[in-house]
Amino acid sequence: MTSNLTHQWAESMRRWNLELLCIPTVVITLATLLISPVLLTCILLSRALRQETRYLLVANTLTADILFLVLNLATVMINSVGAQIPWLVCELVTTIVISAYCCAILTVTLMVLDTFAAVRWPLRYHDFLTPCRTHCILVGVWILSVLYPFTSLIMVKVKEESPHEKVTYCLAFIILKEGGIYIYFFVGALICTLLILYCYTRLYMVTRTQGIWHSRFSRARVTVLAHGVLLLLYFVPGIVFTLELYMFEKKGMSQDVHVWISTVNCCVLMLLPRAFAPYLYGLRYREIADTLMLLLDCHKRLTQITLS
Repeated sequence: MTSNLTHQWAESMRRWNLELLCIPTVVITLATLLISPVLLTCILLSRALRQETRYLLVANTLTADILFLVLNLATVMINSVGAQIPWLVCELVTTIVISAYCCAILTVTLMVLDTFAAVRWPLRYHDFLTPCRTHCILVGVWILSVLYPFTSLIMVKVKEESPHEKVTYCLAFIILKEGGIYIYFFVGALICTLLILYCYTRLYMVTRTQGIWHSRFSRARVTVLAHGVLLLLYFVPGIVFTLELYMFEKKGMSQDVHVWISTVNCCVLMLLPRAFAPYLYGLRYREIADTLMLLLDCHKRLTQITLS
């Protein structure tokens, strides 16, 4: 059944020439991978940056995004050429991709909570959120992110009739085909959204009398706008994916429509927040930009010494 479904999916892809969408996937992925690993290296090499919660959260987001981008690009390229791959490999790769996406969503939510805590309790913030506690929180985020996708994978493997078959297309819907899975993603996205809205509303109520919102281009307004755009870019593809799971279970929609929505979401929408994140959450921080310039300067000096 799995092989037949993936074969029909591949035929719909070829009929609509949707393999061409791998072009923006490659371009966006490579453009992002040129900057994200560099910013991650800057944070990991700087002891001062590693001691601050906000930079550890940025580093975790970049790590999850890099993992997502690499595996997603590999999946898209394999699907586009129609290569036969073992279904077990497809299941493992797709599960890791979903886990990385969930980790990024949870981490950007924690960024908002971190900003809220820093503004509301500035005197107790550093004593409460120590680097050690932040590391424990991030470990918990990864555990929470991988728990449900891998549990679902195990449930599928137990019921699977042909575990060793090969397929021509990797589909996350088949891996997450247990009933009600989409409810888990919907509830998770709803909780994160409500937390973010609450934090931003409370921050505005607390700071509105301090004059930081009066200027149209004030730092506070620009920060909220940048964070809002990036959060929207992160959450919209997740909501679309949840709707895909729901439609897949109901089986009431044309397969061609399903293929279009899934391909555009996977090849374009899910990549946009990863492309913007290094600039809105990375280079926007002056300390990261300064560390990057310092590393580039050191590299330039070493190159000059080597050449001389």
